[in-house]
Amino acid sequence: MGSFDRASAEATLARLVRENRFTIAVVFPLVGAALFVLSHRGLLPAFLAMNPALVLFGTLVMRLPLVAGLAPLVDRRAGLGLLAVTAYSYAVEYVGVHYGVPYGEFSYQLELGPMVGGVPIGLPVFFLPLVVNSYLLVLLLLPRVSRVRRTLAALAVVLVVDFVLDPAAVGLGFWAYDGGGFYYGVPLSNFAGWVLSGSIAVTLVEWGFDRDALAARLENCEFALDDFVSFVVLWGAMNVYFGNWIAVALAVGLSVGLVRTDRFDFVGVGRERPGRN
Repeated sequence: MGSFDRASAEATLARLVRENRFTIAVVFPLVGAALFVLSHRGLLPAFLAMNPALVLFGTLVMRLPLVAGLAPLVDRRAGLGLLAVTAYSYAVEYVGVHYGVPYGEFSYQLELGPMVGGVPIGLPVFFLPLVVNSYLLVLLLLPRVSRVRRTLAALAVVLVVDFVLDPAAVGLGFWAYDGGGFYYGVPLSNFAGWVLSGSIAVTLVEWGFDRDALAARLENCEFALDDFVSFVVLWGAMNVYFGNWIAVALAVGLSVGLVRTDRFDFVGVGRERPGRN
């Protein structure tokens, strides 16, 4: 049995993503949004409505551009950083579910795949890319700022991401906060918790990856932020459905940032090279 050829596997994944950019970044989230709406309205058969396997599968597909974009840069240090964020995400979520710290008292209303101790096993698939995408967006938009400013800017983007995600997820019944909250059913404590979690996660990502190597990879990888595009499409659409107009405006703001990176034109044709007309 031959040894694993990492470079070949990375090239194959990159080619798969590049040849299916529009399907992954636009079609999948739009189909996901449609299925969420139909599930919410009770128009799907029970075995399909909010099916955790489908939710996890769709999320994994939309994560492929991020995986393909970062894979060549994941050395021992970056791997340790990502593992540390993963372990931290499990730990803080477990504490949050059972003790209400730091996000406030909340509970999952739906099983997002297999659950252990009240926490989805697939949690890193949902959480980690939000942090990494936020960091990559800042790195592209603010390439020359200091480490401290870059970290703070990435944290700000992470918070905007949560302001988009949480109200739609609460509306769909993914999770609920005891007593609701001022922002479409989400309490202030949740965002305070995200300041803590986001700060630690962004710091670990900053520590794990070589900034210059990451910037060079972003310069030559036109699909690196397609996962962020799918996030804006999916959760922006869901907030439109629920009439969460502040969240919609924030999703539009994120889309403006993505357009400025010149990595995706939002019309339907992915660029073959960054900056190419």
